[in-house]
Amino acid sequence: MLGRLSLTARLTALYTVVSACILVGLGLLVSITVGRHFVELDRDFLRDKTDLVQTIVSESSSPEMLAARLDELLKSHHGLFVVLRKSDQLVYGEDESVFSSLPASVGTNERSFDWVAGHRTLRGLKAYLRPSATWSVLPTDGKPLELQIALDTAHHNHFMQSLRQTLMLYLMGALLVSGLLGWWAARRGLEPLRIMKERAMAVTAQNLGQRMPVETVPVEFADLAQGLNNMLGRLQADFARLQEFSSDLAHELRTPINNLLTQTQVSLAQKRDAEAYRDILASNAEEFQRLARMVSDMLFLAKTENGIELPSPEAISLGQEVLDLFDFYDAVADEKRIRLKVTGDARVMGDRLMVRRAISNLLSNALRHSPTDAEISVAVEERPDETRLCITNSGMTIAPEVLPRLFDRFFREDKSRSHPESDGTGLGLSITQAIMAAHGGSVSVTSIQGQTTFCLGFRRSPVR
Repeated sequence: MLGRLSLTARLTALYTVVSACILVGLGLLVSITVGRHFVELDRDFLRDKTDLVQTIVSESSSPEMLAARLDELLKSHHGLFVVLRKSDQLVYGEDESVFSSLPASVGTNERSFDWVAGHRTLRGLKAYLRPSATWSVLPTDGKPLELQIALDTAHHNHFMQSLRQTLMLYLMGALLVSGLLGWWAARRGLEPLRIMKERAMAVTAQNLGQRMPVETVPVEFADLAQGLNNMLGRLQADFARLQEFSSDLAHELRTPINNLLTQTQVSLAQKRDAEAYRDILASNAEEFQRLARMVSDMLFLAKTENGIELPSPEAISLGQEVLDLFDFYDAVADEKRIRLKVTGDARVMGDRLMVRRAISNLLSNALRHSPTDAEISVAVEERPDETRLCITNSGMTIAPEVLPRLFDRFFREDKSRSHPESDGTGLGLSITQAIMAAHGGSVSVTSIQGQTTFCLGFRRSPVR
């Protein structure tokens, strides 16, 4: 049930419970301490009166004088009861007194004892008065007098009852005040959360610029506010990329779909021979292949973004993979009279097909942007922290502000260009980056004075 309450109500309830425990404990402590104090006062009083009775007995010369002085003592102390016995003989007092209900187990010692006689609550002592040579009341046969002395504690009980009622009323009032103060403190203390909630409610797809007030909230909420701000920043950046990606994807899909639609409409406009229809279908097949590659690449990127395990990791020779790809791209390189060169070798752990695809994307990109009679060099080197494969080609220098965006999906420095000479989908570098992320590595690019270098960084790991 506590989980259904608001945080303010829970804090108020907990604060009230803690206050109740402290106040009840304090009330019990006061009550017990006062009660013990009364017990000590009564015990000291009874001991003092015991000494006084001893003096009276010693100074009395006759039973009448003893009874008179003890009667005077009892009259001057209301609620005091005294009985004197010698053996079974009653010396002073009444047989049917308050001591008749005294438990038989009570002995003579220094400790007081309590008992109830009728409507009275009594606290008493038992003591033996030793015979003295000055005694003249009774024969000094060596047997002591047994003194039973008691005090009515009604006034103490009345005070304790009044004290407990006062403490109870104070406790109820203090709990009420504590609950109100706890509610006020919790509400004031949680005010930053309400502010953060209001700002969070204002966040929409069109308004992702809201941020939590880190500087104005208490230290306990600062980390939460900063974490929410970081989350909102990531959401804003991802949403911007998603919007841009959606726009680019629509643009990329529009071109092949328009080509297919146009060619189909033209072919249906008039009758053509079988050869013409064959050419139109061949052209449409190329556009369908382009669409299929784009969809396949998008599915691959979606899988890598959600986190994938390497299908079949194994030891890979980077130098040998580059040489194999040189054989594949040899015809394209010969057509543009581009020289391919590789230096160094190293072995890394990874999925062979994925690593080959990453290197192939970079080689294809280098061949596409290199001028005629240029050279593409591939360097493989081992460093203390990673193994690097760098592909360098000559061409136009890429602006520094463009370099970080080269790995964005469908990114083009000039969005109006359609690259009719290329059959790529615009996802090659994005796929390369995703492959390296799946391998725990990285990809980077530099472009200085007409030399552009893409580097793949593989994390060093033992190779079996």
